[in-house]
Amino acid sequence: MSQGRFLHTMIRVGEIDRSVKFYTELLGMKELRRNDVPAGKYTLVFLGYGEGNKEGQGEIELTYNYGVEKYELGNAFGHLAVGVPDVAAACEKVRAGGGKVTREAGPVKHGTTIIAFVEDPDGYKIELIQRMS
Repeated sequence: MSQGRFLHTMIRVGEIDRSVKFYTELLGMKELRRNDVPAGKYTLVFLGYGEGNKEGQGEIELTYNYGVEKYELGNAFGHLAVGVPDVAAACEKVRAGGGKVTREAGPVKHGTTIIAFVEDPDGYKIELIQRMS
């Protein structure tokens, strides 16, 4: 069996443009591709930091199902993680853009990173991680 590779994580969103704006403008991702499927009543938008599904590069797939504005997030999903050069600055950018910071930037107890948590417009938690030198 050949070695696999990570492709994407899919999350359902209640308003596609609002979510794309959050991930692109506040977290600096790029919209890599979009597929609107009226016959299936859904839109898919793939976001990431690279140039489109290169080996080992993870992406987020935002799925909007026509007419569904809100989902129950449940208690099994934890969070997405995004590496950033400056967690405190990233928190300020999210806050200034109307986003929610749920844990301010600070060191991980007994760890080697600085982290913070923010929420996207649908309430998904995103851990921001900065490696300490």
